Amino acid sequence: MLPACAQYLPSYISQPDEIALLSKIDELPWLGDLKRRVQHYGYRYDYKARRVTDDAYLGPLPSWLDDLSIRLWEAEIFDAKPDQVIINEYLPGQGIAAHVDCEPCFGDTIASLSLGSPCEMNFVNVNSKEAISRCLEPRSLLVLQDEARFGWTHGIPARKSDVIEGVRVTRSRRVSLTLRTVVLAG
Repeated sequence: MLPACAQYLPSYISQPDEIALLSKIDELPWLGDLKRRVQHYGYRYDYKARRVTDDAYLGPLPSWLDDLSIRLWEAEIFDAKPDQVIINEYLPGQGIAAHVDCEPCFGDTIASLSLGSPCEMNFVNVNSKEAISRCLEPRSLLVLQDEARFGWTHGIPARKSDVIEGVRVTRSRRVSLTLRTVVLAG
């Protein structure tokens, strides 16, 4: 189950594409300024200030990310080609606090591609406090738009295993690619 205006697309990429993406990601430097490792492309997001500025521009997306960005745009998942990607690495026991992605910084659509380990993502409605959980499988794409984008928090509990369809599944390394369009303050 998912919030309204969210889409879950299983097997969005093939297993060979997943392996190639992970290999490319691991060739490149990670930033360690959070509890988890991250990579920024297009624009660097300032976690402390919760914003993106003109001077945060890092350059165009590299071709291996631009191909994915174009695919999402051509599939009409985004109204414009995504120009910002954050790659997060989650090791067993790591997660991300419940949040709504920066509203003034990013456009109406957020898409996240999951690689590696499955994990549970929790969604909480900001008004009613209704809670929903969803397993994010490897190679799946989660798309948040409209109400799902602005009216629900999403987060990943920091733990070493999840219960998926009644079975405890031990987490291993998970990498997510979150694609967005940047809205710069005028």
